[in-house]
Amino acid sequence: MVKTRDKKALFITIAVILVAAVAVWCGINAANASGVASAIKISSTTALLAGIFVVAALGYLLGSISVKGVSLGTAGVFLVAILFGYLCTLPGLKEIPVLSAFFIQDSSATLNTYYSKIVQNVGLVLFVTSVGFIAGPNFFKNLKKNAKSYVLLGTLIIASGALVAVLFALIPGIGPEFSAGVLSGALTTTPGFSAALEAAGSLGRGTDIITLGHAIAYPFGVIGVVLFVQLMPKFLKADMAKERALLKIGTEEATEEKTGLFSCDPFGLTPFALAVIFGLLLGGVTIPLSGKGYAGPCFSLGTTGGTLIMGLVLGHFGRIGKLSLKVSEGTAKVFREFGLMLFLIGAGISGGVSLVSEIGKSELGPMIVVYGLVGGLVMTIIPMILGFLFAKYVLKLSLLNSLGSITGGMTSTPALGTLINTAKTDDVAAAYASTYPIALVLIVLASQLIITLMV
Repeated sequence: MVKTRDKKALFITIAVILVAAVAVWCGINAANASGVASAIKISSTTALLAGIFVVAALGYLLGSISVKGVSLGTAGVFLVAILFGYLCTLPGLKEIPVLSAFFIQDSSATLNTYYSKIVQNVGLVLFVTSVGFIAGPNFFKNLKKNAKSYVLLGTLIIASGALVAVLFALIPGIGPEFSAGVLSGALTTTPGFSAALEAAGSLGRGTDIITLGHAIAYPFGVIGVVLFVQLMPKFLKADMAKERALLKIGTEEATEEKTGLFSCDPFGLTPFALAVIFGLLLGGVTIPLSGKGYAGPCFSLGTTGGTLIMGLVLGHFGRIGKLSLKVSEGTAKVFREFGLMLFLIGAGISGGVSLVSEIGKSELGPMIVVYGLVGGLVMTIIPMILGFLFAKYVLKLSLLNSLGSITGGMTSTPALGTLINTAKTDDVAAAYASTYPIALVLIVLASQLIITLMV
């Protein structure tokens, strides 16, 4: 009888021979044709998928590097994505076999649109809907107890950022459009960015400079808040076990299991899908903000706000009659992390592409980057510091409640993911979810007013 070990060796040998034979055959035909490009065909879809996972692998490696206990975490994905987006615009890439499939001509190219529109938005929907389901059971209890605090804190954060943006716009050569773009990047807010574009477009103003400001300020807007929520507990030498205990608000009641409910699937994919569907519809509702009706400035919750609210509502009630709306903890956490990863990849790659193309269009040239970086840094740091001091000394919020609320006020989805890992509890998501809608409404209004009132 042939031993099992010998059988495995035989099968491995046969497999190696087959692979080698196929490689040789493809190589011979490629040599007779037009080279490697004939043997390895990469479509735009393949390039998109490969790009996503190359950036993810390298990004998580970068994010895992820790210096004195502080790491970039998922924000490492964002930095690698920006670099990847930049490299994909290099003209020489078109001449390299296989790699030419990853070439992106400019910000309007099809492959870039896949990243910026599809990958980024799918990731955003997965992330915020997951946060809604995770925060839902404790959200309304937390909101009832601290509603006034969240409103005040969210207002202070956005107001202070908007004030800095107004002062920044007064600098000769800057203007309100660029400043509004920097503000939306510093606060990592897509709805605010969109609102600025719409306001400028309705006045017949250029929108490229808004895109440039957003792209320049966005990287530090992500990294700044990520580092802030990690460093503050260290600076204050916080007892994290004690801080986690302060977040437990009605947990036993909120997590009580309901019996006799019908579940469509064991993972909770059906209620998750329902939250996304109705959230997108809710986010599409548009409200006019002036007497011009829909021809003037309008407000909507957008993709982020609508799906977050529906996730919170379904997560809170947990059922409709006998139909369970429960999403398993594992599903919510996987979607949260995977969604955040996709969002950062889409935003980072399109940001890297835009950064290159828009700098070339600016009258100030490369110096516009310096202005944008300084302005974005100030617009990120000042609201965070003021918000934290106000939360700690005036509102008397606990440390993790303060940091969770600040991530919501800064509309920073990456920082929430980092805070959850730092705090080692999902309960911080409730403070984020309570402050985020307030900040979302205010940043949309602020972005529109900066342009419409200062032009």
